[in-house]
Amino acid sequence: MTVQPDCSALARRTAALCTLLGSSDHVRRLPEVQAAAERALTLLRSGADAAVLAACYDDLDHVLRQAGDARGLLNESRGATTPGVATHIKVAVCPGPARCSRLERARDLLPAPHCAVHDARMHKRRLRPEE
Repeated sequence: MTVQPDCSALARRTAALCTLLGSSDHVRRLPEVQAAAERALTLLRSGADAAVLAACYDDLDHVLRQAGDARGLLNESRGATTPGVATHIKVAVCPGPARCSRLERARDLLPAPHCAVHDARMHKRRLRPEE
């Protein structure tokens, strides 16, 4: 019986990969690190299985540590804790002047749902802490 990788851990590692690829860090310029990062990126873009992706992230972490980066792929200094990276939830809200309390999760690639009361598309925005 195999255990499926934790999706939240995969999301954090994906954010760390994005940060690594976007950095100008000297470790990223090493050929073995670059090759492992590109392999992970190719798998991610192709929609690879979570277990395959997790194994590739493990390989990238190992290569980073061998190259002298003690943080590896995911440490407190990389990933979701990177400055400028924040987790947020997009919601669709009522488009009318007298807004109702209807909130729905808004997907990035899908249009906002239709509001039957105001006969218009709802507006997408970030969920505020008080909501």
